[in-house]
Amino acid sequence: MATIQKRGNSYRIKVSCGYNADGKQVVQSMTWKPTEGMSSKQIEKELNRQAVMFEESCLKGSVTSAMKFEDFARQWFEEYAEIKLKQRTVDGYHRMEKRIYKAIGHIRLDKLTVRHIQKFIIDLCNAERVDGRNKNGGKLSTKTIKLYKSMISTICDHAVKMQMMSSNPCKNVTIPKVITPEKEYYSIEEAQHLLELFQKEPKENYMYVCFYTLAIYTGFRLGELMGLEWKDVNFDTNVITVNRTCLYSKAKGGLYTETPKTAQSLRSLKVPKAIIEMLVKWRKDQNEQRKKVGSQWIETDRIFTKWNGLTIHCNAPGNYFSKFCKRTGMRYVSTHSMRHLNASLLINAGVDVKTVQSCLGHSTPTTTLSIYLHTFQTAQAAAMDAVSEALPLKMSNTDKAG
Repeated sequence: MATIQKRGNSYRIKVSCGYNADGKQVVQSMTWKPTEGMSSKQIEKELNRQAVMFEESCLKGSVTSAMKFEDFARQWFEEYAEIKLKQRTVDGYHRMEKRIYKAIGHIRLDKLTVRHIQKFIIDLCNAERVDGRNKNGGKLSTKTIKLYKSMISTICDHAVKMQMMSSNPCKNVTIPKVITPEKEYYSIEEAQHLLELFQKEPKENYMYVCFYTLAIYTGFRLGELMGLEWKDVNFDTNVITVNRTCLYSKAKGGLYTETPKTAQSLRSLKVPKAIIEMLVKWRKDQNEQRKKVGSQWIETDRIFTKWNGLTIHCNAPGNYFSKFCKRTGMRYVSTHSMRHLNASLLINAGVDVKTVQSCLGHSTPTTTLSIYLHTFQTAQAAAMDAVSEALPLKMSNTDKAG
């Protein structure tokens, strides 16, 4: 039975929900304030209605919680995220904690509203990047802002499941459109020049030449390239298979290996014969290194390794390429941009979105289309121009006269 207590101009409604494991009574409460101008009779009627509704909600398990969002979020990390989610996802969520807790961490779960979260999202649109990089004008990208909302929503969903919130306020939060610069990658001419420069690289850099050439021709992610092993290469059919990804996590103590990002990331691609020949040459160089260090060599079967056979650090390719660009005068782009280059080459060659999705290992064609929409549109426009050039439409004299 609900109890009602008048407190100034408002009323406190309390409902007993039994006892917890420590034998303490669990009481849920809410505050109701009459609308200005209501008569005493109207207040009494509406107050009783609110009390009945609140009691029914408590009995159904849709109860409120006095726990603050930050306290529940930290509990969620320990009891759910660290156990169920991939380490890379957990690490990403941990990087977002500080901003989220500063904005809404102090708010009780039962007091958290759409308005609170919407304000936080709007503030993110104007926030500066914490890493100080000037990418996207020093602002957060739409993708990053969506990730913040996704983390809060995931935590709220768990709170609803645990019957600590009646609903997820993120469902009604909208993300303002943020202008994101087009992805930066090499043109075909620049890519061709890069491959020509690679042919002049000294022997000690040959592994990285193989690494970046493979990145261009396959579109594999950085972690997928680092996780490649010699047994993943079929030297007879020229097919390379992605079976794992190698990533870095401070929480894991460094590099670790796990399954690829999505189920669709487990894929096999046929590569040009020249790529296989490059890998054959690199394997010979690696074997020479193995003999040179002798017992210090640690067998991992990895293709891209340090002097002792262990997998190269995830920063190693980027560090090499940065120095390479300064040395040769080549315009620098990120390692991930090689993936964008590969995608643009596929799209401009007329490859359909489903096939591009399969090659890149995206979870759905929608993901591919959302990332490369502008590239698809540009390729489509070029295709229409080709049709009009091949079959020009001439106006008749009658049409001209009209």
